[in-house]
Amino acid sequence: MKKVLFSLLACSILLAGCLGGEDKFAREVVKEQEAVKLAKEVVRGGYELITVAELKDLQDKNTDMVIVDTMPYDASYVKGHVPGAKQFLFPIKLMTSWDTNETADKTQAEYAALLGPDKDKLIVVYCGFVKCGRSDNGAYWATKMGYTNVKRLPGGIYAWRGASYPVAEGADG
Repeated sequence: MKKVLFSLLACSILLAGCLGGEDKFAREVVKEQEAVKLAKEVVRGGYELITVAELKDLQDKNTDMVIVDTMPYDASYVKGHVPGAKQFLFPIKLMTSWDTNETADKTQAEYAALLGPDKDKLIVVYCGFVKCGRSDNGAYWATKMGYTNVKRLPGGIYAWRGASYPVAEGADG
């Protein structure tokens, strides 16, 4: 009898864990909030979205592009980034002017130099994950500076890793 009760208890714990253990309706509210926030950022920013699978396909085809990792250099970029990405830190909160940039040591001219002179070149900007605003700032400023083919990878490095794509480590892009 104890074995049966233990088995039932173990199965119910396992089932609760598989189902997430939380209200599916409450989870949907959170997903909706994140989706609407992302949609509003895209409309305001004037850029497009790209998935990790689409970016990987472009890399596999050797598409000429600039990939920008907007995460902190030591705390994130060096530990793992999309192969070929160049690091340029942006703040998490909405950056409406360059003067309020939390990374005062980085200038708009430096960002333009990183992106290059070809305003039609593909620019892909990412940060850590969907809720992170760094990639929104990077994509927004690229479009504001006149770049016409800007895409944001909303899932960022977390989605890249989640898809089991290769990750570069260290200082080299």
